[in-house]
Amino acid sequence: MVDGLTTTIEIASLAMAVWCLITTFRDRPMVVPHLVGMAVLWLLVIAQAVVSTVQMAGGERPAETATFIGYLATIVLIPPACATWGFVERTRWGPAVIAFACLILPVMMVRLQQVWDPAHV
Repeated sequence: MVDGLTTTIEIASLAMAVWCLITTFRDRPMVVPHLVGMAVLWLLVIAQAVVSTVQMAGGERPAETATFIGYLATIVLIPPACATWGFVERTRWGPAVIAFACLILPVMMVRLQQVWDPAHV
């Protein structure tokens, strides 16, 4: 795993959560710029997944490979699933769904990093 990329994902996710919470409190639905933000976040997550997969193929292995792969697959699926749900929900709760997902993502990234290198965290 790349620590800088992990930190970037965490910061981008928290920024997206704040933006969506502001939208929720303003009683506005999700709009296209929110989708663009989620797409950028998803691309960052996919980059982390690709880097992690390449490292595992190169011989580096997390202590618990199955757990790591499960977390990685879940993290890759969260942004598009929640973006779709948030966009379909045309009330103020659409952005709230995105905010919730963006608050979960950094926690899962920390857990992913813990599984990859228990001594690092």
